[in-house]
Amino acid sequence: IMNADGSGFRRLTTDNTRQHYYPSVAPDGRSVVYAAFREPNIYEIYEIQLDGGSVIQLTDRLGNVNGPEISPDGRLIAFKLSTPSSDQIWLMNRDGSDPRPIPNALGWDPTWSPDGNHILFASNMQGAIQLFRIRLDGSELQKVSDLPAIRGRSDWSPDGQFIVTYSGPPWERNVFIMNADGSNARMLSPAGGNSQGPSISPDGQWVAFTSYFDKYRDDHGC
Repeated sequence: IMNADGSGFRRLTTDNTRQHYYPSVAPDGRSVVYAAFREPNIYEIYEIQLDGGSVIQLTDRLGNVNGPEISPDGRLIAFKLSTPSSDQIWLMNRDGSDPRPIPNALGWDPTWSPDGNHILFASNMQGAIQLFRIRLDGSELQKVSDLPAIRGRSDWSPDGQFIVTYSGPPWERNVFIMNADGSNARMLSPAGGNSQGPSISPDGQWVAFTSYFDKYRDDHGC
């Protein structure tokens, strides 16, 4: 984790025997949820407190889980569960209890709408990968985006008006912003950086993302 200006960079996880993925800061800013490798085809979701560093394991052998994100009201966690045949968006209570799939939500990289009523996720259920939105009960499934070569990671602006994602072939990816209904999509990032993984700031004024502007086509130059 680091300050918004890049200062104060410090490591949160300390276990060198595991790989850690997909960190997401809680809405109250006090903790981070993430996925970590446990054994082949088994990942677990954990929550670490920023003040003190205490860690709680939230899942127990559900399978290959990742992409956790806490709901705006702090009650639920959305995440992806992968099986050999499909990827599906699941929900569970904040403490890890009552894990269950969202019907019809076949995809990955879930993110919450600001009002907590919908999940935005990536899916290839209708062919090419696009963004879809769905209610928590599996109703009102709707395709949102119409961009070539979408990869996954997306985010919703705090006012619910905009969505950011990234799209493009390998080493030619860029960050795009669009209205929440998918209209008026436009490229946001400067070209030539292979830009990916966008996230909108809580004030809705900035988008953070990764890129390779300094070391283009260097796998370690992100």
